[in-house]
Amino acid sequence: MIEPRSVVHFSIAVSDLEASRKFYTDVLGLKYVQTSEKLGLVFLKAGDDYVLLAKSDTPLQRTAREARRAHHAFKVDAEKYEAAKAFLATKGVEVFEEEDRKTGVFIGRQFYIRDPDGTVIEFTEWDGTSVLG
Repeated sequence: MIEPRSVVHFSIAVSDLEASRKFYTDVLGLKYVQTSEKLGLVFLKAGDDYVLLAKSDTPLQRTAREARRAHHAFKVDAEKYEAAKAFLATKGVEVFEEEDRKTGVFIGRQFYIRDPDGTVIEFTEWDGTSVLG
């Protein structure tokens, strides 16, 4: 059996690398690492984790159900949770859903937005503890 130790990176399909790079760095606060025009990739960091923006070769189309279920989650400090929402509002980014889970795998407050291609992005204050149920 393979026993992965962690995740090195995950990729998010985008239609416009430059527009998405600006959104993920200027609005969401990820750190720019480098661009590979040849590969159609932008390398970013969120804390110690890498996120790749990958130029999609086909139009990005999602049903409402797919768009919500398949998403990417980023952690924010609990004391910065409300400030993060307020900042996004100043940038015209709509929080379309918010919840405060008391049970489940990832407990705590989380809110959801969409990137320029409609990909759902979650911000959570999850502290690494979970209550299954």
